[in-house]
Amino acid sequence: MTATRPPSMADVAARAGVSHQTVSRVLNSHAYVRTETRDRVQAAIDALGYRPNRAARALATARSKTLGILVTNATFFGPASTVFAIEAAARAAGYFVSIGSLPAYDVDTVRAALDQLIDQGVDGVLVVVPQKEVMDHIDRVALTVPVVAVAARADIPADSPIRYVEVDQALGSALATQHMLDLGHRRLVHVAGPAGWYDADERARAYVATATAAGVEPRLVPAGGWSAAEGYEVGKRLAAEISGGRGPTAVVAANDTLAMGLLRAFWEAGVRVPDDVSLVGFDDIDGSEFLVPSLTTVRQPFAAIGEAATHALLATEAGAAQVAAVIPPALVIRDSTAPPA
Repeated sequence: MTATRPPSMADVAARAGVSHQTVSRVLNSHAYVRTETRDRVQAAIDALGYRPNRAARALATARSKTLGILVTNATFFGPASTVFAIEAAARAAGYFVSIGSLPAYDVDTVRAALDQLIDQGVDGVLVVVPQKEVMDHIDRVALTVPVVAVAARADIPADSPIRYVEVDQALGSALATQHMLDLGHRRLVHVAGPAGWYDADERARAYVATATAAGVEPRLVPAGGWSAAEGYEVGKRLAAEISGGRGPTAVVAANDTLAMGLLRAFWEAGVRVPDDVSLVGFDDIDGSEFLVPSLTTVRQPFAAIGEAATHALLATEAGAAQVAAVIPPALVIRDSTAPPA
């Protein structure tokens, strides 16, 4: 059986009875094509099953219509949700995405991953690795394409060509902490995420500032990571304190998966949430409203992050600000928080 060649632009032109140039104008959404001509060309495309040759188009336009995404290889909820949101926003703008993951965070690995994306001819790169170590490495790389990072970075170098899009992590943490204070809690603990992650650092900083401003002594307990298992280990220690009558009455967790581990540890120790201790998370992960009790948390608007990051990368206006967008999160109050007993 002889394989047939895929339909070409010339085949579309012949079937529609128009020129090759007219087909090209329709494919590129050119404004100056009559509606009836556009419909005829589209009908020919549909009938033939024609698909544009992206490689040929990239050679002709010097644009690949592809965006690179550099992301951690871990399946953390925030970065993963951001990647999905960027892909959706890019697709809506007529772009494909190519993803490069980082198995390690050293300078050689970061440089190699960036080079691999750029060698594919991407029109720009979005960095979804909100880690100080990684961004410090990228600061030292000679960039040949536009780069946008999704990170709440406070120490952006003044001469950095990178643009930033961020959720206001400090605001989210302040909302969660203030909610506990407004309920009447004065013995608060923040279970902190891993050091060196911008999100974790900002959430911890805002917790300390909000508690201090209310005249409450802040207490930080590092979890060492983002996982439920790490939250569980911290939760066992806190549960022992609470059972002994000397522990916190409220816990502000750096994310929802840590909060899940805390909930398990509290349940095993007979510590009731929210009767004995209130608990708030961060992210509003899928299913957090179905935990027992349902989890009060801070919702990150991932769709808005994806749209803002993609727009920032595609925008070409001169003199654009380094921080292209700061998106506010929202506190979602559920059953895991209540006034102290």
